[in-house]
Amino acid sequence: METSCCCSCSEPDTACSYSIPQTDSNITIANRIDHILARWGYKRSGHVVRPGLYRLGNPDADSPVFASANYTISFDTLRLNLKGFDAYILVLDTKGINVWCAAGKGTFGTDELVKRIESTGLSHIVSHRNIIVPQLGAPGISAHMVKQRSGFTVEYGPVRAADLPEYMRTGKATSEMRKVSFPIQDRLVLIPIELVHVAIPTIIISIILWLLAGPAAGVAAIAAVITGTVLFPILLPYLPTQDFSMKGFILGGVCAVPFSAMYAQSADLPEWALAAGAIVPLLIIPAVVAYLGLNFTGSTPYTSRTGVKKEIFRYVPIMAVMTGIGSVIGIVLSIFRLAGVI
Repeated sequence: METSCCCSCSEPDTACSYSIPQTDSNITIANRIDHILARWGYKRSGHVVRPGLYRLGNPDADSPVFASANYTISFDTLRLNLKGFDAYILVLDTKGINVWCAAGKGTFGTDELVKRIESTGLSHIVSHRNIIVPQLGAPGISAHMVKQRSGFTVEYGPVRAADLPEYMRTGKATSEMRKVSFPIQDRLVLIPIELVHVAIPTIIISIILWLLAGPAAGVAAIAAVITGTVLFPILLPYLPTQDFSMKGFILGGVCAVPFSAMYAQSADLPEWALAAGAIVPLLIIPAVVAYLGLNFTGSTPYTSRTGVKKEIFRYVPIMAVMTGIGSVIGIVLSIFRLAGVI
């Protein structure tokens, strides 16, 4: 990016010594490749923009200032939707995390915002004292503390950057701009990174189960993971109950039924062995899907931090017990089979 020295300041030793990088609203092929790699979790912490102040277009002392996370997708989405605007973008150091998640973690927060305002000499660069913060950054930003410590007023913009042009034109956000929705396209983009996180363990476990308990067991492991990472976010709004864990138990139970029925009719074994074997997928698969589903609580508008904590303490022990009992039953049956008992 090009850099430009600020020349609108009244104190040259303070602000003019800060060279402001120039950016634009063009999204290049390299940017899009970066976005794809970020979505798939490749070098997850490496998709960052250097924190600081950026010039978009040809801003002057009266131009608006927008706050952004230093996650490349967040920064690129903002500058793309400000095409045609002359503005400043103040990038906070969120450790490569998007605005919403960083606000929850505290990195897109009051201290970091005040720090960047001071370190960039923003008060000497613009004549106004207003900074537009994404609405989803509100949990981390205390507006009155920012005002008290920096003199800047925090203005909360719309939820989505795509609404910024209309917001800037009218000077206000409609109720639709304030509404947090979670449509299918937003849920689909969560799938790749969740798959990547569990891909290698899933392959290893499915191979082991295939060798110890047969092809059906290996396929069941893969089916459980696909259900928890792909089907769960797609079907999320349509699954009954509010708790993510219960949604996972229900969806996992549906996934487990075919494997349970398959085992119950699969071999010439004693009835007790068939019944015990049929129970195994009904215990393990719902627990696995529920656990994977719980991972989506931090990336949806359906839960709060308090609600997530309650779910963890309430349901994770149940998941552990179900998985433990199912594993013990499966191991005992395998030992009996190898020993010729059944």
